[in-house]
Amino acid sequence: MTKRDFSHLPYRRGVGIMLLNDRAEVFVAQRIDMPSSAWQMPQGGIDEGEDPAAAAWREMAEEIGTDKAELLAESRDWHRYDLPPDLVPRLWKGRYRGQEQRWFAFRFAGQDSDIDIETENPEFSAWRWSSLAELPTIIVPFKRPLYMQLVEEFKPVVSKLGSAKR
Repeated sequence: MTKRDFSHLPYRRGVGIMLLNDRAEVFVAQRIDMPSSAWQMPQGGIDEGEDPAAAAWREMAEEIGTDKAELLAESRDWHRYDLPPDLVPRLWKGRYRGQEQRWFAFRFAGQDSDIDIETENPEFSAWRWSSLAELPTIIVPFKRPLYMQLVEEFKPVVSKLGSAKR
């Protein structure tokens, strides 16, 4: 069986959300539709004509049931990841090779009880708070390089948040 080449396909435009609590821990959740034990931060597509920041706020409310947050930072650039070849035909009707995302760091301004992953269209089966350093070790392997980039880029934001609470 030959390995299919999907390099001709475009990237799906999306956003990602690094939601931080007052202990500088990151919200992560397990996908409902994946049998893996991997965790991820919320993310989703950008609707036609939608501003990336508006998409991040919308996705936060849709995926975790709250938008009680304060925007802290936006990634300098778009970050990309490629799907493994076996997933390309199964996701997004095979139209994309992966995602190109703008990431946003938010400070969570609510209580844990404000988070409700049992939304109208649930995407997650469980959630928890994680350390920044742990993020790359708990994500699916194909997203690990992306998460390592995000950890480096947002480390100053997380450090500042953590030191402000001491």
